Amino acid sequence: MNQNQNANMIKNPKPPYEPQVKGPEMNDRDRLNDLLATEKYLTDSFNTSAREASHPSLHQDIMTVLNETHQCQYNLYEMMFRKGHYKLEAEEQQKLNQTFQQFSSYSSQFPYQGTNVQ
Repeated sequence: MNQNQNANMIKNPKPPYEPQVKGPEMNDRDRLNDLLATEKYLTDSFNTSAREASHPSLHQDIMTVLNETHQCQYNLYEMMFRKGHYKLEAEEQQKLNQTFQQFSSYSSQFPYQGTNVQ
C-alpha cells in the first residue's frame, strides 16, 4: 500500500483486548462475523420469501421482518466498523465525478423516460 492510499483510509482503532495473533478460539470479531453472515443469509431468504408470498397479509409480515433483518445487519456492520474490524478507502472527488457522469449518460437508455411508472 502506498502513502496516498493510507491517507485515504477511513478506519477506527482495533480494541486493545483483541489478540495480535489469532488463535483457534473464537473472539468478539469472530462472533460478530458469524452474526453478520447469519443476518445476510436471513435477508437473502426473506427477500425470496417476500417475492413469492401468495397472500397480501403474509407478504406484509415478511416485509416487516425483512426490514428489521436489514436494519439488524446494518447495525452489526456499523458496530464492527466502530470496533476497527472494517476499513474504508475514501475516493478522490474527481473520480467520483467521472463515474457519476458515466452512469448519468446511461439514463438515456432507460425505457419510460420522463414518465412516472406506477
